[in-house]
Amino acid sequence: MRWYPLKLTSFYAPHVFGGRQIEQVLGRQGLPEGRVAESWESSDIEGKGARVTNGELAGQSLHALVEQYPEALVGEDFDGPHFPVLAKFIDATGMLPVHLHANGPTARRKGTWSHGKTEAWHILHAAPGATLLAGVKEGVDRDTLRTALLEDRFDDVMHRIEIRPGDTLYVQAGLLHSFGPETLLYEVQQQADHQQHAMSWQMEDGSEISHAQRQANIEALLEEIDLSLQTTPSTPLSVHEAAGVERRFCCAGPFFALERVLIDTVYIRSIDRATLVSNLGAPFTLHANGEAVLLERGESVLLPAALGEATLEGRADVLMSYVPDLQALKALLEDAGATADELERLGDIDGTEPL
Repeated sequence: MRWYPLKLTSFYAPHVFGGRQIEQVLGRQGLPEGRVAESWESSDIEGKGARVTNGELAGQSLHALVEQYPEALVGEDFDGPHFPVLAKFIDATGMLPVHLHANGPTARRKGTWSHGKTEAWHILHAAPGATLLAGVKEGVDRDTLRTALLEDRFDDVMHRIEIRPGDTLYVQAGLLHSFGPETLLYEVQQQADHQQHAMSWQMEDGSEISHAQRQANIEALLEEIDLSLQTTPSTPLSVHEAAGVERRFCCAGPFFALERVLIDTVYIRSIDRATLVSNLGAPFTLHANGEAVLLERGESVLLPAALGEATLEGRADVLMSYVPDLQALKALLEDAGATADELERLGDIDGTEPL
């Protein structure tokens, strides 16, 4: 197999909290009409999975490539069965449901998924004074939380956190959360699609949920919640790798890492693990293995592990998500002068989360 940068189809979710920010703020073109709440950039979820759109592998599903070429696509010692990282642009023109995602042990025990859904949010746009809800306040027990959720008294029991563009929040599976309105973000997460939410309406179409069903939903949520979990916005750790190249490390944990990379002219990037590159700025050209791919604003491209390296040419502002070697990443940041407190704010760089 002669590998090259893979452009993928996106899955678009028209949930009720969405708008047109992915087009109007980010600059992404070619979106479907109407609300676009989410654009899934590397999906290996059944029924919503990505397919290759360019080159020899055009038409192949991401899942089929993972099954056939797990190490060449994703990295050494990877054996699937699914592509590990799902990245999304999320338009929270309105408020998302107050919800959470189970961790791995809980999801397997309940039979909902084979692993958990930890995620991180990198804020691309937030209106002045924009906030989100994340984590349960100290001293709130399950009975108090149940009553507050049923009565929509979210601020009584959850932390409201002010956010700004450039912030990143690491959201462990089991943490209660919501964001919006007037927010646009990039989410990187484990490849999973399960949640429990506490609202009286369906996020897909806004239809009403019966009181009995809502009570059942909240009970399921309370079975999966970890009341001890919290998150706070963090600023990235900056490493100047070469002249004109700044790597801003936004988050890191056992399931994914996220960097925002600013490039003045040319950046040669070593690739030994599948890396999704999402363009936040002007169009630029990416070269790898003799192939050149133009990446428009708001577009993404997947760099297979077997490429070895890729060259980004031109002024660029990109997000890069991948499954990290945590020990190597920690050593790199420590060599660059990062303190223990700064490393801790990246999320879970010691890899302590339950798998």
